[in-house]
Amino acid sequence: MPPPGLFLRAGFLLSWAMSRCALEPRPPGKRWLVAGLGNPGLPGTRHSVGMAVLGQLAQRLGVAESWARDRRCAADLALASLGDAQLVLLRPRRLMNANGRSVARAAELFGLTAEEVYLVHDELDKPLGKLALKLGGSARGHNGVRSCISCLNSNAMPRLRVGIGRPTHPDAVQAHVLGCFSPAEQELLSPLLERAADLLLDHIRKRSAGPLLGP
Repeated sequence: MPPPGLFLRAGFLLSWAMSRCALEPRPPGKRWLVAGLGNPGLPGTRHSVGMAVLGQLAQRLGVAESWARDRRCAADLALASLGDAQLVLLRPRRLMNANGRSVARAAELFGLTAEEVYLVHDELDKPLGKLALKLGGSARGHNGVRSCISCLNSNAMPRLRVGIGRPTHPDAVQAHVLGCFSPAEQELLSPLLERAADLLLDHIRKRSAGPLLGP
């Protein structure tokens, strides 16, 4: 067994390293912030599928054990490399309606513009299994995206919309988004998270290499 306090010390050191990273000049490569929107403490719900994508992304990039709480932006952060680029992965510790406060504060700390911030979130108007990468635009009724637009004072953030499907009855929407995926949906979820990570990483690689005008 590791000695007592080892994990706390490791978390402190990682937080210190991220603090230095935020304050020092950025490295020669590009830097991007990728935020998985959702409600903290409610993993496995449809509304927090953006956080599940971030978990998959962290695994893919080899930083799944590197998440550390950053109190300055009320979020869990993990730093990863993608070629010459640096990725700041973020899972807010605020409720969905206030996710934008965490995202905007992290963007400020790392010196990033709205165009360098990716949002990953659930999408009612797409069936489960469908993904869409959107470059900017309105919140389309999503409270987490609305919060980010308000706090960043911009709607230019690229976003990965992850379909969760819309229930037939309007009164069932809240229970649907806050509910967990059914066993049948769980079978579709794992390959969906893989494809979401692929789509994000491919898009970030292309943007890191040069200008990109479309999705």
